Amino acid sequence: MKTLKSLLLAAVMICCGTIGSYAQIGGQKFAYVDSDYILSNIPEYADAQEELNALSTRWENEIKAVYDRVSEMYRRYQTEMVLLSEDQKHAREQEIINKEQEAKTLQMQYFGSEGQLYQKQAELIQPIQEKIYTAITEVAQTKGYAFIFDLASGTSILYASDKADVSDDVLDQLSNVMQTVRREDRKRSNAASNSGSSTKGSNAKSASPTPKTKK
Repeated sequence: MKTLKSLLLAAVMICCGTIGSYAQIGGQKFAYVDSDYILSNIPEYADAQEELNALSTRWENEIKAVYDRVSEMYRRYQTEMVLLSEDQKHAREQEIINKEQEAKTLQMQYFGSEGQLYQKQAELIQPIQEKIYTAITEVAQTKGYAFIFDLASGTSILYASDKADVSDDVLDQLSNVMQTVRREDRKRSNAASNSGSSTKGSNAKSASPTPKTKK
């Protein structure tokens, strides 16, 4: 599954026509969006992130409990090893190996590249991706932009005028198909509010939680 940022970056580079605009390069109009700002003003995205984070935490704790059991089994084995026969030692060692494999299997089941977190992300985030993609395309086509860049994509942007920011237009377009924060109630982070000055493109936020499980 494409990440939200990679999909947005593809969307905002669409060629769409050449009529009237804030800024032009070689006769072609361009603008930009701040996808972090757009996402922060979509309640459905916040709800999806909250659900994904809750699942991630629950699964991390489940995996940790199995690893804790492995540690406990190993400590007991070391303590009792002198009392065990060779066959008993091998049996206990195999139990520890099996329990550790159980933890690794859970890790892959939940957090692997095709695991349950990935599948849940696709279920919750992909519909939002598609709606944002469509809204950006519609704004570009309606206003005749040849390019729309993403200020939050990680690309180095040395200066970005507020006049070329169409993020609110995209959110207004999105409000036709999903809930967004009203324009007058939208808030930007400090970094975003300073967009009309010299700046570097910041790294994109992850669209999903990063599991912190043992390896």
